[in-house]
Amino acid sequence: MLNAISTEYLQKYCQAVASDAGVSDPSKQFAIAPPIETRLRQAIMESDAFLGMISMQSVDQIKGQVVDVGTGALLTGRVKDGRFRKKLGIDGNTYELVETDSCAAVTWAMLTQWANAGTSGQFVKLMNTAISRNFALDMLRVGFHGKTIADTTDPAANPNGEDVNKGWLTIVKEKKAAQVLAAATLDPTGATVDSYKNLDSLVNDLINTTIHETYQNSTDLVVIVGRDLVASEQHRLLESATVPTEHKAAQSLAKTIAGKVAYTPPFFPANQIWVTNLKNLQILTQKGTQWRKARNEEDRKQFENSYLRMEGYAVGDFDKFAAIEAVTIAAPAEA
Repeated sequence: MLNAISTEYLQKYCQAVASDAGVSDPSKQFAIAPPIETRLRQAIMESDAFLGMISMQSVDQIKGQVVDVGTGALLTGRVKDGRFRKKLGIDGNTYELVETDSCAAVTWAMLTQWANAGTSGQFVKLMNTAISRNFALDMLRVGFHGKTIADTTDPAANPNGEDVNKGWLTIVKEKKAAQVLAAATLDPTGATVDSYKNLDSLVNDLINTTIHETYQNSTDLVVIVGRDLVASEQHRLLESATVPTEHKAAQSLAKTIAGKVAYTPPFFPANQIWVTNLKNLQILTQKGTQWRKARNEEDRKQFENSYLRMEGYAVGDFDKFAAIEAVTIAAPAEA
């Protein structure tokens, strides 16, 4: 149940939401004005380090041409008797946004616990964090796992938002399938046919065979790698390490692979590897379609914060993206 303190703090939170949005009653759905759109997007980006490094943009239309936001194409040259120009974007690389609805519900029991633990200012901060952090993680989860767009989503059958929207990997597979390899095998013994002995050799080969040659030496390429692959490789290196430098190499594996900065973001598939630059991964939201609602739902004994918008995913340049959908770790040979 809500106690006196949590009720008071909740009223102050609602007043703060109303004042910030310029509305009288935040319990009724209200449109987010452009300055508030910017602040909300910034808060969501800052709530997760990885989300803050990719590209989150506002666009005017539901459907349109994807803009390559600086993925490394040559923009400098010369034209005799004229001016050299290079248009950002690739013909035929389009995006499409769909209605996306997020809701963060906090139970009365949790609200009372928050209220008893600190000041009203701390309570408001916890409420805001509950919104931005969870919405941010959902954006990443759908971006990494999304496969289809269902009229009515089923979170029980699709716990990672597979039916909420088409994520980055699905988009590349549909529009330039050659950039996504189905499978690869890691086998430190080399006994498995066509296997790789370590992640370094696998990633180097992925770059050399799948990333367009224009971008193979780009300094902003990074490796996005699943946690199971990192854990397995670190275990192997630590088991075989005999000198301090080998221990150091094992510990640094989570930071660099094949000379590239490595990331293992939240909800990234445990057995996948992607190579791209971070700004190549885009989340697009249509301007003027963002709506909020913050309301205490007595019948459900919880406070609900809702965020409705038109949203979608895009990859700026398919040539600067390569992935392996399933990396298998070979079982050790029996003694």
